[in-house]
Amino acid sequence: MSARVKKILAISSGGGHWVQLVRLLPAFEGHDVVFATVHSSYQADIREGCFYVVADATRWDRLGLLRLAFQILRILLRERPDVIVSTGAAPGYLALRLGRLLGAKTVWLDSIANVEKLSLSGRKIGPYADLWLTQWTQLAKPQGPRCEGSVL
Repeated sequence: MSARVKKILAISSGGGHWVQLVRLLPAFEGHDVVFATVHSSYQADIREGCFYVVADATRWDRLGLLRLAFQILRILLRERPDVIVSTGAAPGYLALRLGRLLGAKTVWLDSIANVEKLSLSGRKIGPYADLWLTQWTQLAKPQGPRCEGSVL
């Protein structure tokens, strides 16, 4: 990133996805970070920054996904992030897809839990992520995702 302060949207679903996203906080130091996730209780993990709660939807809940997409679009239009970073799943996937259309740079870091194969969201997001990463060297491929170091 350049010396200019960037606005970063850090977004994920719950559980391990959120834990991994929070572990990335030192990388965002000096930037304006906006957080979005599916549980309001996760706000306790964040010392500063705007915090949004979005619907927790899966691929089997089409109405829920549509609602989630509108919530994310509203956040993107309000916050206008320069960069969107996600560790998965549906909220991150939709944020990267919509955010890229609005000119944001996008980063996807696939879940540490996916040792043998990429997550479904991780497999689908590749063409839409400016930086597509896996945490396991055996899952890295020349066309992506890349593995750039140690596991979170």
